[in-house]
Amino acid sequence: MKVSCVWTIGLALVGSSIGATAAGALDAPQKLHHSKTTEPHLTETHHTASHHAARATSRAIPARHSVHSVRTGAHLRRASFVHHRYYERFTASSVIDGTVGEGDITAGEDPVVRQAAIDALGDLNGTAVVIDPSNGRILAMVNQKLALSPGAEPCSTIKLTVALAALSEGIVTRDTMVRLDGFHMNMTQALAHSNNLYFEELGRELGFERVRHYATEFGLGELAGYNIPGEQLGEYPDHEIPVADGGVGRMCSFGQGVSLTPLQLGAFVAALANDGTLYYLQHPTTPEEIANFQPRVKRTLDIVKYVPEMLDGMAGAVEYGTARSLRTNFQEFPVFGKTGTCSNEGTRYGWFASYTNSPQGRLVTVFFLEGGRAVFGPRAAELTGEFYRNLWNRDYFHTRNQEAQTDAGATTATPVGATQ
Repeated sequence: MKVSCVWTIGLALVGSSIGATAAGALDAPQKLHHSKTTEPHLTETHHTASHHAARATSRAIPARHSVHSVRTGAHLRRASFVHHRYYERFTASSVIDGTVGEGDITAGEDPVVRQAAIDALGDLNGTAVVIDPSNGRILAMVNQKLALSPGAEPCSTIKLTVALAALSEGIVTRDTMVRLDGFHMNMTQALAHSNNLYFEELGRELGFERVRHYATEFGLGELAGYNIPGEQLGEYPDHEIPVADGGVGRMCSFGQGVSLTPLQLGAFVAALANDGTLYYLQHPTTPEEIANFQPRVKRTLDIVKYVPEMLDGMAGAVEYGTARSLRTNFQEFPVFGKTGTCSNEGTRYGWFASYTNSPQGRLVTVFFLEGGRAVFGPRAAELTGEFYRNLWNRDYFHTRNQEAQTDAGATTATPVGATQ
């Protein structure tokens, strides 16, 4: 399957401690061909080279890139790009046929959260899944047919799993400067600006077997829910895609060959939000299920010391990077997230996965849009900001804090098969 990733090439002026101009690749149409490289090309720098020193301007450049690697000194450097313009024709509709959420089973959902998500989606063809990361409970799942489908290319949201894999393996820290095409970039900048070249390099450093190991450990390729009727399985392939199609690098830059579901992405981001507990997601739909709800742990991920390394980049995406459209609608408290945009055979996908860090507690949201030119990752981020604004206007966070204080200690996570 041929999938074109949507890139925007931006220029990030890095602080004087770096002394270079960095090209940041965001979400717009492109195909890559690479030569595989194995030489070391990572250098350490101090945290002064963080996203606080980066400022970006961007412009859309539809292009086909041919990339060739050349050895220079102790670093691997990439030769210059060759750009060939092409334009993609989208045939899918971005507007939903019917009423958003029609036919959904909503008995166990939070009605305030659900309505806030419905209002944010409007008439766009998409789904919104909202999760409590402290227990894995789905608070709202709008357009359940799409949410429970086999999924789609994860686009640049795959970068979150690759970043965490590289940190876990000690290949980089958030401050490690990676030499790319005449510029350097660290993880904070690469996550904020969704730089494809950076994550291709991490993928090649990791190799397919390690990339796949971590992806499956993080829940890709397996059902995310616990007895959720209708949930279908995404796919993480057993083999690397052909080198002619970009190989493991392209799999790591925007998920070529991978099928990710909104529930899988939501469960993984919930584990980031709670420092490593990968819950089975549960969607209670009967009075009995609601009354007897107990969290169920799938497994515990050893990521607590690595998650802080990613947060600057995820915050940077919202503050000044690919998800900055979120701030048009909401600025009351921090949101950490990642956009994704790509397309396949006339259909464009727009992802945004995030979690809030409010004084009243955390929420995980996944907005996934499917359609034509009108949908893309930054649009999904914009809708997420509208969702948070809707909750804020309904005084949801204040009310939730009062409920949390009342229910504190009432539930304890139970691994599947265990007894209390």
